[in-house]
Amino acid sequence: MSQLATPASDIATATDTATDTVPAVVEGSGRQSRWESLKPLVLDAVVPTASYYLLSKGFGMSTLAALAWSSVVPAGRTLWSLVKERQVNGLAALILAANVVGLLLSLLAGDPRLMLAKDSGITATIGIAVLVSVAAGRPLMTVGLKPWVTKGNPVRTAAWERLVAERGRFARMERMFSVLWGVALFGEAAVRAVGAYTLPVDTMVWLGGVIAGVTITVTVLVSGALVVDPMEKNVTEEVAGEVAGEVAGLGR
Repeated sequence: MSQLATPASDIATATDTATDTVPAVVEGSGRQSRWESLKPLVLDAVVPTASYYLLSKGFGMSTLAALAWSSVVPAGRTLWSLVKERQVNGLAALILAANVVGLLLSLLAGDPRLMLAKDSGITATIGIAVLVSVAAGRPLMTVGLKPWVTKGNPVRTAAWERLVAERGRFARMERMFSVLWGVALFGEAAVRAVGAYTLPVDTMVWLGGVIAGVTITVTVLVSGALVVDPMEKNVTEEVAGEVAGEVAGLGR
């Protein structure tokens, strides 16, 4: 009897060990994979946005010139996806559209309050596009959410795909992440637009940046607590359950 019991206890021990160690193993691997996952977000959103501020604030370019030059990367990425992949690169097209809105608003010169409200128009365009993408079933903010939850690890990525395919709470949280950011961006744009026409211009010059910074910080904290942390836990549990099942299967 002891000889028969030993394999079962070993399997149970191995299963418990796998369940306990999988999160640590998965969490600590795949830095390169995470970078590969984040690359589209960096190229399509971070680079154009950073280049706009660098050219306009750092090098003193006009708003029109800075927006035009910062549109090169998203325009190229959008064109490449249309020609090569025969589909629209959603995030690159979104940034390009926001820049076009900014370019059009920049042509309406002469009113300093309108120039202050211009950035609100860009942010509002992004916020609306994010909300529309949720309604269309292709939430745009997933491009930033997924790499952080899966950490670029193939095992965690596979677990993500299984959980999303179930169309349950996990999929709802994926959509919620984009909803939170879409509402936050649109709300921030609305507040800054109102401020641009109700507060002194000198006040809004510095207050606009404060409003944007507070909005982003609060949204990061709220979306992290309500979405990112629970989704990371769900993925870790899914991976642990998959490995535990494989280990138990080996003992049969």
